[in-house]
Amino acid sequence: MTEPLSHAAAQGKPLHGLKVIELGQLIAGPFAGKFFSEFGAEVIKIEPPEGDPLRKWRKLHQGTSLWWYVQNRNKKSVTVDLRLPEGQDVVRRLARDADVVIENFRPGTMEKWGLGYDRLAAENPGLVMLRLSGFGQTGPYRDQAGFGAIGESMGGLRYVTGFPDRPPVRPNLSIGDALASLHGVIGVLMALHHRNVGDGRSSGKGQVVDVALYEAVFNMMEGAFSEYDLFRESRERTGSNLTGIVPSNTYLTRDGQHVVIGANADSIFKRLMKVIGRADLAEDPSLADNAGRAGRADELDAVIGEWTAQADADEVVRILNDAKVPNGKIYSMADIARDAQYLARDMIRQVRLKDGTPLKVPGIVPKLSTTPGNIEWLGPELGEHTDTVLAQHGYSGTEIAGLRERRAI
Repeated sequence: MTEPLSHAAAQGKPLHGLKVIELGQLIAGPFAGKFFSEFGAEVIKIEPPEGDPLRKWRKLHQGTSLWWYVQNRNKKSVTVDLRLPEGQDVVRRLARDADVVIENFRPGTMEKWGLGYDRLAAENPGLVMLRLSGFGQTGPYRDQAGFGAIGESMGGLRYVTGFPDRPPVRPNLSIGDALASLHGVIGVLMALHHRNVGDGRSSGKGQVVDVALYEAVFNMMEGAFSEYDLFRESRERTGSNLTGIVPSNTYLTRDGQHVVIGANADSIFKRLMKVIGRADLAEDPSLADNAGRAGRADELDAVIGEWTAQADADEVVRILNDAKVPNGKIYSMADIARDAQYLARDMIRQVRLKDGTPLKVPGIVPKLSTTPGNIEWLGPELGEHTDTVLAQHGYSGTEIAGLRERRAI
């Protein structure tokens, strides 16, 4: 087991007393479970006997993914073979007094295993089930496989990402899964509030939170769909700028770095023009509002780019900060590792793996003033908590040994 991590003492955690059964693998389901575990819920992660595939993804330390340690911190690992009736019985027993079940299998899989919501809620009417899938539990696409990349594509995000003369690109992250997870967490918290407070008629009852990856991405598309509906105008790829909002772009500095400058508010635009020596543009009546600036976007970007090209990134940032013009250097992980703001906000935490290796990991988001989240331990060993959790749910030592002999756990 990883070494417990010291941190400023908190006055409790907001989700203390909440019990979550996490059945998902890889990204979307476990990312949702991570939020619950960081803020005090008991999260029991059900893994197949061979383990969640994420244990072997990306960079490994002594055979285990560093991503695993972050994604699954504060969770308990219980190995269960959900394909076997005995394994399914284990999950049903664990779910009897659970508040939340998280799953991200293809629709119909949980029902095939006898673990659908109706079956579990028959014994636990207050249960809330978060169901994360590519296309949701209904509709003509429900049975199609769907990963985060597909959700990003069909949700509209990929279409507007990149440069107009090149194919759409993706960020080198699983952003579609993360967006679905965040929507799922919000949905679960709303469902729990309704269960616990209710409307006088349905208090105490749980429900299903159905999140489709493509819908979570689509929900982030601002007014793009309505613009298309009313004006038949499709928002396109524009590279590093923002359609119709000027100036808001990325500019190259003398030392080959990139700085984002957002000066699209009228007063900020004037300050920017003055600080870069273009007071004439600051006072130009045709540039007094965003509509006027949008018509001269290329001209303004060229002016700003000429100025940034004459100074190193740190100097550009200093000048703009002094002028109160929103800006930010595009950070690499190396930049983040030494940034004073990250360090001051406790967003870089020093931990230690079980072999003594020091490791820096991301801190906790969001930050609660009275009941903050914390890192109690890193992603657990495979099946580290199986015996303890099953014993807490009434299994005898003999029964646990029998399940293990039959490879159900």
